[in-house]
Amino acid sequence: MNTPSLLPSALIGAVASARSMTPMATLATARAAGRGTTGELMLLDRPLFKYGAMAMGVGELLGDKMKTAPDRTVFLGLLARVMSAAIAGAALAPAGREKAGAAVAVATAVPLAYLTLAGRKQAMARIGQTRSGLIEDALVVAAGAAVVALATRPARD
Repeated sequence: MNTPSLLPSALIGAVASARSMTPMATLATARAAGRGTTGELMLLDRPLFKYGAMAMGVGELLGDKMKTAPDRTVFLGLLARVMSAAIAGAALAPAGREKAGAAVAVATAVPLAYLTLAGRKQAMARIGQTRSGLIEDALVVAAGAAVVALATRPARD
């Protein structure tokens, strides 16, 4: 198994651990900018899904600051992370290795969701929910954008 080739999949799984919609939103943005992935990602070539993923990414960033926002480790939060990480991990894997990329991304996202939640709770206790959320947003969105930028290439016409 060529581990370095699955590194982008693992890294996007780490992004999904903190923000479930960011992997899909960053991939959708890359697709809208004319970037291609090594793995297949047909779903985000459809405008409804592409722009829907972008909107959901923004919505998650806004909703996370609400006092009623659930922990990322509740069932639906983990399910969203699994789905997003799997799709994004497959897209960033080498062609023909999409299943391995999905598995690596999910195996990274789920345990790290607990770790990132613990870190966020500590930050919330020190600086509050909104400020800690904004800092986490900046770090996670920057990481997601960097991973996707480095792992994609200009699409061929």
